[in-house]
Amino acid sequence: MNLYIINHTFAYELENLTRAFFPNEKIRVITEITDLEEPYVYTEVSDDNLTVKVSVDSKTESEHTKAKETDDKELILATLLYNSFVKITSRTLPWGLLTGVRPIKLFRKLADKEGRESAEKYFKNTLLVSDEKLNLAKITEANERKILDLSERDSFSLYVSIPFCPSRCNYCSFVSQSVEKAKHLIKPYVDILLKEIEETAKIAKDLNLRLETVYIGGGTPTTLSAEDLSRVLNTIRQSFDMSSVREFTVEAGRPDTITEEKLRAILDSGCDRLSINPQTLNDSVLTAIGRRHTTEEFVSAFNLARKLGFKHINTDLIAGLDTDTVESFKKTIDGIIALSPESVTIHTLSMKRSSFITAGNKLITENENTSVSDMLSYAYEKLSSYNLRPYYLYRQSKMLGNLENTGWAKEGYDCLYNVYIMDETHTILACGAGAVTKLKAYGSEHLERIFNFKYPYEYTDRYSELSLRKQAVYDFYNKYF
Repeated sequence: MNLYIINHTFAYELENLTRAFFPNEKIRVITEITDLEEPYVYTEVSDDNLTVKVSVDSKTESEHTKAKETDDKELILATLLYNSFVKITSRTLPWGLLTGVRPIKLFRKLADKEGRESAEKYFKNTLLVSDEKLNLAKITEANERKILDLSERDSFSLYVSIPFCPSRCNYCSFVSQSVEKAKHLIKPYVDILLKEIEETAKIAKDLNLRLETVYIGGGTPTTLSAEDLSRVLNTIRQSFDMSSVREFTVEAGRPDTITEEKLRAILDSGCDRLSINPQTLNDSVLTAIGRRHTTEEFVSAFNLARKLGFKHINTDLIAGLDTDTVESFKKTIDGIIALSPESVTIHTLSMKRSSFITAGNKLITENENTSVSDMLSYAYEKLSSYNLRPYYLYRQSKMLGNLENTGWAKEGYDCLYNVYIMDETHTILACGAGAVTKLKAYGSEHLERIFNFKYPYEYTDRYSELSLRKQAVYDFYNKYF
């Protein structure tokens, strides 16, 4: 699809909006007037005249209006384009004009500036957000705000990456290495990771920073042996001042990597939140997406963790997986609720560019969009009745149904790290391959990033470069604090 951007600089937002309605189209941005080739989206700003014309499948719609010099022309163009798409496709988007990752952060900014009632009206009347999603945003923002208030000027969180998995799921785009191919990399990787953890702890100590949350993610951290897992966790505890830590999460992830020995190692480290992520309780769906475990293995791992004493267990699920249906997804939700987890994260399948499923040229159908919407509606209704409430939410490009990912938790069992990383509340010091340190200037939106090398072999071979690069944390804090 050709997207014509004439006399304005709003290509990014209009391209995202176009992709939300036409996720299967490859969009080509054109900034000069040429012969219009269907399918196309034509947008133009000429003095105070704003024009949008859309032609798809021999259907054509156009919108035109005048704007004052002080008007938000980007918003007006987006609204004209949205209205044209609605007429051509006969459907609306649940989040209206919103295409960004952090709708809750936007709602909070509006509420802080103009009041909650004004923010609600803006979401509904200007951004065209549906009543269902507006209500979800309001509840999530109220719960999230309590968590944000815990963060202070010297707060930071720690993220540690274990970029290894038993196998790669077909929807995954993370840089992770399958154990079969990368087993020889694990020991040298852990050795260097311990070094980075110790050096990062020294930086935090030198700057008098206060550690709020720790998150061990991946990949699948429990692909490590119990011994290596203990080495990582014990190094964290011995290197950092843990007295201020409010939450310590290990993302066990794949049930087929969980053993009693590993769970005991995690529990002994002081971890108080464990995430075990089946994604679905349908065995045929698990096979279709490339996960080498069964529902029975997940239930066994969950029950073992509970028996050993884990008080906060989270489970991740995905709506819209290959071969899943609304009915089988409902059974998954019912099965998860029967286990009584403290928190549940419901993801919507995103057609990520580098995933196997996208590489296979899978197309998003309207039936899938409708089905995944029904899945989320059922999940939200059941989780609410089970006394879980939404505490964080984010969105991604090319999600089925243009929907969202939402974390649900019982009162007192929110994942603080999830909120801090998504809101960009405070600094995240990150260790490991593919990890990104995010340095946040307190009281502002200013953020700077330090990228670690993506692949384990790069990370181990070039660690000395990374160690020097990370000294920029000192410069940042000397400048902004």
